Amino acid sequence: MANYVRFERKDGSKGAGQLEGESIRVIEEPFWESARATGERLSLEAVRLLPPTQPRSIVCVGLNYSSHLHGRPAPNPPTLFFKPLASIAGPGDDIILPAGCGRVDPEGEIVIVIGKKVKDATREEALDAIFGYTAGNDVSAREWQNADGQWWRAKGSDTFGVFGPSIVTGIEHDQLVVTTRVNDVEVQRGGSNELIRDIPEIVRLVSAVMTLLPGDIIYTGTPGEPPQIKSGDKVEVEVTGVGVLRNGIV
Repeated sequence: MANYVRFERKDGSKGAGQLEGESIRVIEEPFWESARATGERLSLEAVRLLPPTQPRSIVCVGLNYSSHLHGRPAPNPPTLFFKPLASIAGPGDDIILPAGCGRVDPEGEIVIVIGKKVKDATREEALDAIFGYTAGNDVSAREWQNADGQWWRAKGSDTFGVFGPSIVTGIEHDQLVVTTRVNDVEVQRGGSNELIRDIPEIVRLVSAVMTLLPGDIIYTGTPGEPPQIKSGDKVEVEVTGVGVLRNGIV
């Protein structure tokens, strides 16, 4: 198992590395091709962690846990949507509630990180194309989501596409657990073995209609029923092996 991060140094320059305890072994990018060390080593305290990849596409799966459906049938075909790149936020960034958005909920999710170009994949090819996994928060403005014909502003507002802090590799796709906490109280928990459409099937479905490239990410769905968040709250999303994604609400 290895953990990959992207970071910004105090001088503003950016880089990538492998986490080793409280330090980062700096490596060349793109790290899904090789993990060649540069010889530089940094302490975590000396950098600011960034979203761990720079995706071209952010795909999301909605309604993919029975616990989130409240007895409704699973959608067929599955509910897939995009988040814009402008929505990206990373570890430690504030989640900003837009004016007039009404109720906003966090949605803790397991996020797939693609490591190989893939199109029209079989399940086996889909698994082979996965580099690793990270934690995500599919922040959702419920009133906009219910009122709009599409979810572009409900789930695509600035800072509503949160993910990080690291990408973990070497974990089986059905052995991941996501936990969400609001102000240190657990509000969500679910496992990848509970997904209605599992991780290789998600990649297969997406790749059937669009080419996925290294660095692209797929949010896999959220369990349970998360609570409303408000300014001043703290949200944490934890995924097995990834670490804790922490963000304040403003």
